[in-house]
Amino acid sequence: MKLSQTKFTVLILVVASVTSGCGVINGIRAKNQLNEGAAAYKAGRFADAQKHFESAEQLDPSQRNAPLFIARAIHAQYRPGVDTPENLTKGQAAIEAYKRVMERNPGDDNSFTAVTVIYRQMKDENKEREWLMQRANLEAAPKEKRSDAMTVLASKEWNCSYEITEQKDNKETIQKPDAVLIQYKKPQDQSEFDKARNCAMKGLELVNQAISLNENNPSAWSYKTNLLREMAKFAQMENKADEKARYDKEAEAALAVHTRLSEEAARRKEEEAAKKSPSPPAS
Repeated sequence: MKLSQTKFTVLILVVASVTSGCGVINGIRAKNQLNEGAAAYKAGRFADAQKHFESAEQLDPSQRNAPLFIARAIHAQYRPGVDTPENLTKGQAAIEAYKRVMERNPGDDNSFTAVTVIYRQMKDENKEREWLMQRANLEAAPKEKRSDAMTVLASKEWNCSYEITEQKDNKETIQKPDAVLIQYKKPQDQSEFDKARNCAMKGLELVNQAISLNENNPSAWSYKTNLLREMAKFAQMENKADEKARYDKEAEAALAVHTRLSEEAARRKEEEAAKKSPSPPAS
C-alpha cells in the first residue's frame, strides 16, 4: 500500500524531528564527555581522559576539538626514553592521532611539532627526517613553515659534521703570544673526513633552500654561518688557505645577516610588549 504524498511528507518531518532531537541530545552528551575528559586530564588520569574524548567524538563526529584532545591524551601516556614495546606502541598511537588531526587541519603547527618531537624521543631519525622533509616540500604549506623545516634538517647535517671535526684527535690548540688558535687536522680515517664534509655540503644545500623560502629566517642564517665554518675547517685540514679564507669571509657575511635579523626581531618583540602594557594614568 502506497503512502500519499501528504502522508509521506509528514513522515519525513517526523523522522527529521526525531533525528534532530537525537542530534541535539548527542551533542549535549558529547560536551559532557569533553568536560569529564578535561577533568580527568587535569587530574593526570590520561587513559580515562582518552576514553571520554573518544566517546565525545563517537557521540558527535562533527566535534572539532575531540581529535586533538584524543591525541594529547595519548601523547601524555607516552614516556620518553622508555623503550618497552607497550610504550613505543603508545608513542606510535600518539603520532597517528596527531596525523589524523592534520588531515583535517594541515596547518596545525602544534600537531606537526608534536609528531616531530615524538619521533626524536623515540630515536627514529629516519622517520623524523621523512616527516620534516614532507613539510619542507609541501607547497601548500606557508613558505615560512617550510623554511623552518628545512632549517631543522640543515641543523642535523651540521651536527653530523661538527661531531667529527670537533673530536679531540682532529684539532690542535696552538698558543700564540696574543691569542690561542685552533688548528684543525684531517681525521686519520678518510671515511670520517668524507662523511663530515658530505654532511656539511648537504647541510649548506638545505639551508640555502631554507633561505630561498624565507630570507628573513634568522635561524637559517645562523646555521649557514656554522656550516660555512665547517667548510673552512675542511679547507684548513687540506692546507687550502685561499679556500679557507673564502669560507671564513662568507661565514662572517652570513653572521652579519643573522645578527641584523635577530636584532630586528628583538625590537619588534619589545614594541609589541610595549603596546600591550597599560598606559600610565593621566595626571
